[in-house]
Amino acid sequence: MEDGTQHLGHCMVDMKELSASPEGLSAAGVILTPKLPQVEFSLACNDLVASGRDRKPNALVQVAVIDPHKQHLVSHACTEIVEANKDPLFLTGVTFPSEYPASPETLVKLSVYDAKDKTQESSSFLGSATFSVGDLLRAKDERLTLSLRSSDGVCTAGTVVVSRLKMGEMEEVDVDQITTDIPSQKCPLVCESAHHSCTDRENNPLTGPVFKNPVCKVYRFQTMDSKWMLVREQMEECTLSFSIPKQLLALYIQEDMSRVQDLKELGDLSPHWDNLRKEVMTRYAGIISSYQETLAEMDKINGCSFKPSCCKAQKSLEFIPINLHTQRMRVTCPKKTDAFYDIVTVGAPAAHFQGFKGGGLQRLLSRYEAEKKSFSTAYQCIYYSPEHTAKAQEVLNIMSLLQPLITRLVDQLLQAAHEHSSPGLRDALKHLSDKVRQHLSLSFAITSISPISLFLFTSSCCSTQSIGMSCSPLHLFFTGDWREQLCPLVTRLKDCVMEVVEKAKRAMTFVLLQEAACSIPQGFLLQQRRDIVFSQALAALACGFVMRLYAGMQDKGFLRQLHLVGLVAQFESLLSTYSEEFGMLEDMEVGISDLQRVMFKITEAKSDDLSDLQPLVCGRRDHFTVEVPLPKLVFHTLPEEIKEGKLLRVFPVLFNVGINEQQTIAERFGDISLQERINQKNFETLEAYYKSLSEKVPLECLPCFQTQTDIKELLETLGQNVVAKKKKNVEILWTAGTICRRLNGIRFTSCKSAKDRTSMSVTLEQCALLRDEHQLSKDFFVRALDCMRREGCRIENVQKNIKCRKYAFNMLQLMAFPKCYRPPEGTYGKVDS
Repeated sequence: MEDGTQHLGHCMVDMKELSASPEGLSAAGVILTPKLPQVEFSLACNDLVASGRDRKPNALVQVAVIDPHKQHLVSHACTEIVEANKDPLFLTGVTFPSEYPASPETLVKLSVYDAKDKTQESSSFLGSATFSVGDLLRAKDERLTLSLRSSDGVCTAGTVVVSRLKMGEMEEVDVDQITTDIPSQKCPLVCESAHHSCTDRENNPLTGPVFKNPVCKVYRFQTMDSKWMLVREQMEECTLSFSIPKQLLALYIQEDMSRVQDLKELGDLSPHWDNLRKEVMTRYAGIISSYQETLAEMDKINGCSFKPSCCKAQKSLEFIPINLHTQRMRVTCPKKTDAFYDIVTVGAPAAHFQGFKGGGLQRLLSRYEAEKKSFSTAYQCIYYSPEHTAKAQEVLNIMSLLQPLITRLVDQLLQAAHEHSSPGLRDALKHLSDKVRQHLSLSFAITSISPISLFLFTSSCCSTQSIGMSCSPLHLFFTGDWREQLCPLVTRLKDCVMEVVEKAKRAMTFVLLQEAACSIPQGFLLQQRRDIVFSQALAALACGFVMRLYAGMQDKGFLRQLHLVGLVAQFESLLSTYSEEFGMLEDMEVGISDLQRVMFKITEAKSDDLSDLQPLVCGRRDHFTVEVPLPKLVFHTLPEEIKEGKLLRVFPVLFNVGINEQQTIAERFGDISLQERINQKNFETLEAYYKSLSEKVPLECLPCFQTQTDIKELLETLGQNVVAKKKKNVEILWTAGTICRRLNGIRFTSCKSAKDRTSMSVTLEQCALLRDEHQLSKDFFVRALDCMRREGCRIENVQKNIKCRKYAFNMLQLMAFPKCYRPPEGTYGKVDS
């Protein structure tokens, strides 16, 4: 039987939206430790009678709880379908987590149905039974055998066996109890309790102030040596879905308001330039107003931590990443240390509200730069390349930082003079001289941006240089009151610095005015689009970084790699290069590339309160820093370099392989050069990262894997696949993902909504890891894959997004998919996604 309902040894536990409330926080403030589940049980039936006496039933059990206050049924869980078996053993368990208000008096109703097909849409009622939680806890061996009563309440339709799951020896049952094509196969009736492997979060680093609402599933699969492994999936939402975009919006608003102020401070301009300035300021005001409205709308949303796929084109949520979730697979094997495999799933960062009729950012920006040269002639402007305008903005930023820094150093100099401290005076003079030279070097940067600006700096730079030379310790011989003798020189220096800063600001602001004037209106629209895409990408990256950091807190090799080199962040995309998704991929390419402007910094939290453990974003569009606060006890275990505030790098890489029917059209009649260029470019980045890593960090710092393939060999294989002219070459994605894990990197998987194709990819990767790293039996690979897709966290993700447990595929589409990316029968259909 080739469906996902007959997996021996599979026990699934659905944790149902656990709350990440502050209760149970450890002293460290990061690890959540909720109480252990109170009740977990498995189900089996005996002697079921089908509606047609000449056939065996396709049985499933629906589990409901009788609300003691309102006296009505509340649906709680459902088993898989076990086909053509009158004595089915269900591999899907039932759990009542500690957060669920269950007590010994809680009544549970079990309703058994005969499903006519795998969709469960057509079924006939066989019988039901009711028991209390107390009955189960008091029963001998904590097992109940209950008679199933038919709808008339008279006839017996068979029995149902309820067995509490607990720590203990695995019992073996007769193979005849469950349909199997594996001879002499035995199945455990008692599964190891969640106490040990399913919900023990005390040592689970996936939990913390940014993760919430976990959904958990547990399975048992057989290994090649006929032993059993326990596999747990855990999927969580991330509060950064909303908090990072909100912080970015506030920073965008602040930056644009600063630009408007700089334009105002340019002073009197000619009528031509004054009119252009007014038009540019009007454009900025429009963006500021739009962003303020969006931020106000987002502030109204409380308690939400993910954006469902059905809202991807909603304007008020366009800065929020689509369907951002973390997923961890935890594997427990006999006599082996538990292994964890993490992944972040998110919809492709793209401007869905704006649409893709004109393409995405990559195409739009290329077209815009070409058109801007002609605009510069029409507006009587000098054309400045993106590099020049970025340099102008950098100069403005540095100037704004240097002025208060030099003022502070001057104050230190005067204080040392007042105290007649020769060492203090010498140190202060050295630091001041260095900063003055740095100040002077900006004049050359300004000249490289705009030669005309050289004239503006000649007089002020010369006077500043003379002060810098006169401040050399070799030229100072004090008698009497040192401070009094220094004051005239210091005053002159501060005046010169102020003059340089003001002229530099005006020169660079004028450069930016010319660039902005040439950009009306397209440049402003593109900046908004870029802001939107970057916001989604940064929220995902920050989520992945925090998840990876929490998981690696005890790994000295990982922490060493983190501060010496940085981490690779590998984004896997399944978008096609046809129609709208072509534009999405163009947006995503730019958004992922822009993440190179992001650095991370780990800080010590003010307190262990959850609000003080939220990551913070600071900076401007050309450079952002994400600060990740950790509780005091955790922070002080970090390497000194990290504790001292060293900025940590992330190297984003993107690999794309389209797999759907639209990619088939693109490969036969369209253009796949975008995909080929992206994969080749990012392969080179990944290769360069590995070279840098191998030069700075011992390879012993990297994680150990059962598969002994050398990373160099994997890179060679990836390089060969990138240039190979092979249709839907998903080996590119598999190899890139393997390399990422071997390099301690952060794994991301995306499609349009991170719901359907992403689910196929994540489950395939998980099963491949079980096969390659944990000796999953070959006979169980397809069963495990179907099981995860039919009953696992990913189908719960679909339910969360569209309120329907069906992947949004049809049979025609699936014919174009590689076989290993096709869901099991009965789990897909036409739905609104």
